[in-house]
Amino acid sequence: MVREDVNRASGSLEGQVRGANKQGRALAEGLIGIVCSHGNLSRAFKQVKRNKGAAGVDNVPVGKFSDWFATHGNELVELILQGSYYPTAVRSVTIPKPNGGERQLGIPTVQDRVIQQAIMQVLSPLYEQDFSDHSYGFRPKRNAQQALSKASSYVSEGRYIVVDMDMKSFFDEVNHDRLMCQLSKKIGDKALLRLIHRYLRSGILTGGVTSVRLKGTPQGSPLSPLLSNIVLDELDKELEERGHCFVRYADDFSVFVRSQRASERVKESISAYLTTKLKLKVNQEKSVCCESSKTKFLGYTILNNGTLIIADSSVKRLKSKVRLITKRNRGRSLETIVSELTPVLRGWLNYFKFASCKRLLRNLDAWIRRKLRCYRLKQCKKTIAMKRFLKSQGVPSWQSWILALSGKGWWRKSGCPQAHQAMNLEWFIRLGVYNMSIIYHQFRVNLKPPCTRVRTVV
Repeated sequence: MVREDVNRASGSLEGQVRGANKQGRALAEGLIGIVCSHGNLSRAFKQVKRNKGAAGVDNVPVGKFSDWFATHGNELVELILQGSYYPTAVRSVTIPKPNGGERQLGIPTVQDRVIQQAIMQVLSPLYEQDFSDHSYGFRPKRNAQQALSKASSYVSEGRYIVVDMDMKSFFDEVNHDRLMCQLSKKIGDKALLRLIHRYLRSGILTGGVTSVRLKGTPQGSPLSPLLSNIVLDELDKELEERGHCFVRYADDFSVFVRSQRASERVKESISAYLTTKLKLKVNQEKSVCCESSKTKFLGYTILNNGTLIIADSSVKRLKSKVRLITKRNRGRSLETIVSELTPVLRGWLNYFKFASCKRLLRNLDAWIRRKLRCYRLKQCKKTIAMKRFLKSQGVPSWQSWILALSGKGWWRKSGCPQAHQAMNLEWFIRLGVYNMSIIYHQFRVNLKPPCTRVRTVV
């Protein structure tokens, strides 16, 4: 019933937006009341709880918010409606980037996450109707596979020269004044605009010191993805007006043209538009004009005939994660190592399963099994313990002694016939090791045609 109420409210608002756009004026008042409605807030909390996440600066976990809201919820809603609510500072954390460096994330309190999620649920349907068809990131019923499929179709049509633009620290460089101006064109509720502006300027707690944010949207908040799409929708409309073939996923976008000369011209004009009009920074060192086979998009590389292959960097990142998990001095049980590997391998395969990567997955599975054999042999520690383990797995006693007494390193021992005999494929299946080759084969068998022509080069 709650979901139906929210949907009805969103539908009526969409009608108001369409009427407002025809008359050239902003949206009617009253959005803040829908944001604070019981049904919308309940739906928002369910989504925040589903996303889990760490506690903010107040150290209140997601599980305890419902009890707090039952007691203080009416007071919170009243503060928001009166315009007296001020967000709490976000907790700053840094995570490593895949290509090096660090990315700063801001973790709001659970209370602010729920409010931001409630705002997003009301605004998202209003903006979705106007967003570009070339945009695929952070949008309902759109995903990275659709973006890759569209990019592949452009290349297969002969547009194999790519203008790969990289925006430097996009989420940290968003201009607040321009963003609020864009929001005011569709939102006429000043109370809601004021609340969003306060979230944009909410402080960042780093090392016990709170600093005010003068630009950018905090990565890690529920509202940030929608705001980023609103900012970059201007870019989408500009590229559409110029007649370009492009694909954008969040702040990652590529333009596809037919010649190198055209790509240089497009790169120069887009860079000027981003810096002068949108007040964003372009990373000129990482922005390139080249054949599609020489760059990557969303972890894939598109060959000049439109074929999708897995980028080498994506395979290297997976191997780096596996090496960390199977590091031989961790002192964990083999079962624990396998349980940590499973979600990593499953998530990686779910993203790349649309590629024809049978041989690559077979090689990766063999490499992972060898890493686990190496880990298990190291656990034996002593010569007699290794001999007994190998013999218990069916290896003849004299062959077990040969490997146990060998002066080879652990990695070389893991590749010996005795190790393969003791820890064969059936042994790994009983252990519960996630086999990407088998899961991938099942997926390909069940995949209904037509399917995008994709393959992987090893």
